[in-house]
Amino acid sequence: MNIYLDLFLTFAKIGVMTFGGGMAMLPMLQREVVETRGWATDEELMDYYAIGQCTPGIIAVNTATFIGRKMQGVPGGIVATLGMVFPSVVIITVLASVITAFRTVGWVNHAFAGIRVCVCVLIVNSAIKLSKKSLIDVPTVIIFAVVFSGAVFLDVSPVILVILAAAAGILLQVKKS
Repeated sequence: MNIYLDLFLTFAKIGVMTFGGGMAMLPMLQREVVETRGWATDEELMDYYAIGQCTPGIIAVNTATFIGRKMQGVPGGIVATLGMVFPSVVIITVLASVITAFRTVGWVNHAFAGIRVCVCVLIVNSAIKLSKKSLIDVPTVIIFAVVFSGAVFLDVSPVILVILAAAAGILLQVKKS
């Protein structure tokens, strides 16, 4: 298949099949981009995702742009980005026209409550899979613990956490050398 069409359709599939924002897309990104297509490794996906979280814009869109750029340069980045946002634009346009009519319908609210729980489980599952490749020694476990604590207990900005974790990784590598 044409690589541009494959990029567009793969990211459109991810865009249409996930609910809950960028974090909810991580399991599908991992399955499609790493496991099925081999366009990136788990480590690359985590890097793209971390950078995507620290840069302006939507995490999943930024990640799609990085992967498309890796595969086919700037045109690939544009096509992957368009694939990721196309389903959302269509769905949001349709929903915007009918959302007020369904706002008070009980079963709709309950369905979204169930979807939110499912999204949480998918994120935890993906985090467990990715941690197996990331937490490889004592220093990486320490970095994880510090970043986790900063994010959960101290509400530190993700940008600061990524910068600190990158600095710690660099320092550890320099120390090894």
